[in-house]
Amino acid sequence: MVRFLKNGISAEQDAADVEKVRNTVEGILADIGKRGDTAVREYSQKFDNWNPTNFRLSKGEIEDLVRQLGSDVVADIKFAQTQIRNFAQIQRDALKDVEVETMPGVTLGHKNIPVNSVGCYVPGGKYPLVASAHMSVVTARVAGVKRIIACAPPYQGRPHPAIVGAIHLAGADDIYTVGGVQAIGAMALGTATVSACDMIAGPGNAFVAEAKRQLSGRVGIDLFAGPTETLVIADETCDAEMCATDLLGQAEHGPNSPAILLTNSEKLARETMAEIDVQLKTLPTAPIAGQAWRDYGQVIVCDTYEEMIVEADRIASEHVQVMTRDPDYFLKNMTNYGALFLGQETNVSYGDKVIGTNHTLPTRKAARYTGGLWVGKFLKTCTYQKVKPEVSAMIGEYCSRLCAIEGFAGHKAQADLRVKRYGKKKAAA
Repeated sequence: MVRFLKNGISAEQDAADVEKVRNTVEGILADIGKRGDTAVREYSQKFDNWNPTNFRLSKGEIEDLVRQLGSDVVADIKFAQTQIRNFAQIQRDALKDVEVETMPGVTLGHKNIPVNSVGCYVPGGKYPLVASAHMSVVTARVAGVKRIIACAPPYQGRPHPAIVGAIHLAGADDIYTVGGVQAIGAMALGTATVSACDMIAGPGNAFVAEAKRQLSGRVGIDLFAGPTETLVIADETCDAEMCATDLLGQAEHGPNSPAILLTNSEKLARETMAEIDVQLKTLPTAPIAGQAWRDYGQVIVCDTYEEMIVEADRIASEHVQVMTRDPDYFLKNMTNYGALFLGQETNVSYGDKVIGTNHTLPTRKAARYTGGLWVGKFLKTCTYQKVKPEVSAMIGEYCSRLCAIEGFAGHKAQADLRVKRYGKKKAAA
């Protein structure tokens, strides 16, 4: 039996909040589509109090910001980017172009072609999310994307040196200090100063995620990523301190970041809730994490591992941390998740910052149908076919009859022409 010891806001309230975001974003994007740079500048001033002469950073400005970083910071950024690059390259190497003769005279194949241009969004208004630069820019570069631009909001009234340094070291071609919906709109729709991209990638808050959703189709997007979610699955082998720390570690992302404990131990559940109250007294980010826990936190108790699997797949969380006696049971049986973190020795923060897997992951139940950002998201798998003349007539006969069944006269004519031309050659031979 599944029991809820703590629940978050109602589905109705959540839907109302989403509707407000949707309407706001729709208006901003429409305005950017009409007025371009002028609208981008006005929204930047309104939301970020940022109105520079040029949003695009010059080479000199980038070099100056990078010089402000200590050598240790640069080394740490390079270490993280090496891990992300290595894993992305392993993924890229696993994707092969294919060409095969499926029957004598018929050759089919596919090529993995990189997207030509990508706009990467790096969040940074509330926290300077340096790691997001690695996840999108590095991965796109490994995929072979020709043109990569990146946007990040100002942090405390200026471009953040570490964000700019990370974007630069990751290999972006152009860097813009502009954030939010206005950044997504500029990269997707294009303006007089920002050339439109074929695809938008990167996480963000609810407004950024909604902007990507509304623009999907006009441009490609990686996935719907934001606000952050975390699910901790634990049993009696884990302790309340570990559960509470890992729940609050993701709840601090934003006041609407769900953090859920799923357990088969009511004792652990109640101890974790008490421990969260204790940790919130000293956690520096408690104002944000506490609100997220109060409004979006949940505690769910199940009787069995089997029930926990069903609940976990229903939740379909972005991050799933498994701290049980047998973490591999969940690896073998779960189907809906952005990324799994198996065992107490690892945690979501490793994936967020440094270990090598990508931290841009599906949210709001999108894990039911997609995984997270990876090198394959920046590739188009495009098919092709080649047919020898003597085989075209044979294929054409089948195609002609199948077109007739569907009533497609024009399609049938295409097939019949090949039968007529290449069948004669075969007969003549």
